[in-house]
Amino acid sequence: SDTLGRPMHDLRISLTDQCNFRCTYCMPEELFGEGHPFLPPASLLTFPEIEFLVRVMVPLGVRKIKITGGEPLLRLGVHTLIGALAQIPELEDIGLITNGFHLPVVAERLRRAGLRRLTISLDSVVAETFDRIVGRAGTLPRVLQGIEVARHAGFDPIKINMVVQRGVNDGEVVEMAEFARDRGLELRFIEYMDVGSRNSFHESLVVPNNEIRDRLEKLFGLLPLDPNYRGEVARVYEYADGAGRVGFISSMTQPFCRDCTRVRLSADGKLYRCLFSGIGLDLRKLLRDTGTSDSGATMTDSGATMTDSGATMTDSSSAAGEVSRAIRRFWSVRSDRYSEQRANREPVSGSSRAERLEMYRMGG
Repeated sequence: SDTLGRPMHDLRISLTDQCNFRCTYCMPEELFGEGHPFLPPASLLTFPEIEFLVRVMVPLGVRKIKITGGEPLLRLGVHTLIGALAQIPELEDIGLITNGFHLPVVAERLRRAGLRRLTISLDSVVAETFDRIVGRAGTLPRVLQGIEVARHAGFDPIKINMVVQRGVNDGEVVEMAEFARDRGLELRFIEYMDVGSRNSFHESLVVPNNEIRDRLEKLFGLLPLDPNYRGEVARVYEYADGAGRVGFISSMTQPFCRDCTRVRLSADGKLYRCLFSGIGLDLRKLLRDTGTSDSGATMTDSGATMTDSGATMTDSSSAAGEVSRAIRRFWSVRSDRYSEQRANREPVSGSSRAERLEMYRMGG
């Protein structure tokens, strides 16, 4: 546990810092245009390295994995990593969050590999609004196709994340709720947050989730559900007519730092204790310095089986022990509770804006 008694339970793994969209609140086009220097391939954790780290972290308490990015499906052969992680018996849940653009091609493969939970970022089903948010015209039909392919592949539930911004898409929350209800999708409303330093955040853009919840309550009726586990960030409700569920993630107005059990692994192998922190533990350097892995490791695209064709992976007890001790020490001194301190106008400890990393790099 950390200094506040919070266990390490949920691990978010970023596979890449790149994305094919340019969402205004994450990777705005004016800052991430053509030629932007993303991480070079050699600096990314290989899939064998990721599997090794997960196997080290399971005895430390990790039970849930979420594969993220950037856009994780830009990494070739993600299903091979899923297949390897699915063989770890202690893991209770493996999920993946995507913008949905590549799902028409890979959804079936991911499902066969052992992925059971899928989250799709979708801030609007109105083409004009969608294009303006993601910075890529004409892509909404492909994303909607991806959702349908994923449904037919057997993913259930499929969660939809909608980041709501005042004057941008807040007028479409009912339309989004009806879209999700009609298709058996679980919609999550996410309050616009001050993540990173490049999204032109302003508090006037925040729409409190209570405001949205009250609108849906009047239209459909909502029945509150108990949390499934400690650290569940969404407050989940069931529609009174039985047409599925809806959730609210309210980091701005109802911080949940005290029960946060998440740790994040960046695409270049740094471990972060908070979404609002820039202080990371360099596990890639530790792995490669100890000879645990060869930095030239590659994963071949050969079904749902992990194949390490370009390197040696030595799962020695001494190397695993060294990595485990480093992670344990790093987590044990964790005191981060940025969202609570921001809400209470307290001085920030554990994290600071000057050090803060962008969300697309640490697995948001």
